[in-house]
Amino acid sequence: MRKLQNKSNLGKTDIIEQMPLACADETAAVEFFENEIWHGVPLCAHCQSTNVYKMMDAKTGQRSNRFLWRCHACKKQFTVRIGTVLEESRLPLRHWAYAFWRSASSKKGVAALEIARHCQISYKSALFLMHRIRLALTPERGTSPKLKGIVECDETYVGGRPRPGRGLGPFKRGRGTLKTPVFGMVERGGRIHRRVIPCVSGKNLKEAIRECVDRDATISTDQLHLYRGIGKEFKGGHIRVNHACNQYVLGDASTNTAESSFALLKRGMTGIYHAVSKKHLHRYVKEFDFRWNTRNMNDGERTVAAVQGAAGKRLDYKTLTE
Repeated sequence: MRKLQNKSNLGKTDIIEQMPLACADETAAVEFFENEIWHGVPLCAHCQSTNVYKMMDAKTGQRSNRFLWRCHACKKQFTVRIGTVLEESRLPLRHWAYAFWRSASSKKGVAALEIARHCQISYKSALFLMHRIRLALTPERGTSPKLKGIVECDETYVGGRPRPGRGLGPFKRGRGTLKTPVFGMVERGGRIHRRVIPCVSGKNLKEAIRECVDRDATISTDQLHLYRGIGKEFKGGHIRVNHACNQYVLGDASTNTAESSFALLKRGMTGIYHAVSKKHLHRYVKEFDFRWNTRNMNDGERTVAAVQGAAGKRLDYKTLTE
């Protein structure tokens, strides 16, 4: 049986070529996750020691069925799942490898129902699997570099039309709608930060900008009055366009990049996920942010980046359903 190569010998295209093996063979999948999460150096999940060894089956000479390791320092057993979003999962790692690959390579995302069909697992398991992968794609708050240069800021609303007869009033666009507001900040030609906010207010918008944008940047927005005064806090000032007058570009002022990012998000919601609750919308937004921020990587590099983001994070079922 052919096995995955060591990470040091793994090129950009080799990862793509070998992903089908990791998605089909459990040993290959385990070795793939061990290479990428541990960066090629096995590490004890309990004491962080590198003085560890593989536990082998005495009869067959092969790795144990649970793919266990043991630490010489603390004498404890562990696997690559411990201390990651994979912990306490009973799903084979080949299903995890397939779900990570599809999440990283599908421009508009992949539905849990599709993962359930392809992996022959329940929808409940597939949905929980995908939510844990979305957590892996989400950077820790405060760890992402701040946006620089010209930063476009805009807001959008995600959700479907209110159903008639439910006392929700007429369908409305823009502020005042019953949809969920999402605020986006996009570094022109660079990274993106988006977040679900409780309401579109000057306080919420400005707090997000202060947290995510470098003070040397230039803020570019539309004519919404809630942004007034923010330019005084940034070296590049505040430039704007007036959409009410059909003005979409004025010198360096524009929000076209931000609106393009929202278009991708909404196409995913409409064509792939169909219906997303307010409770979980932030997870999907971060998934789309990850693909935007890694758009210059190929599918293999993006998959590796997603897997490496799994370390140090946990999402249990109780937390998900609270």
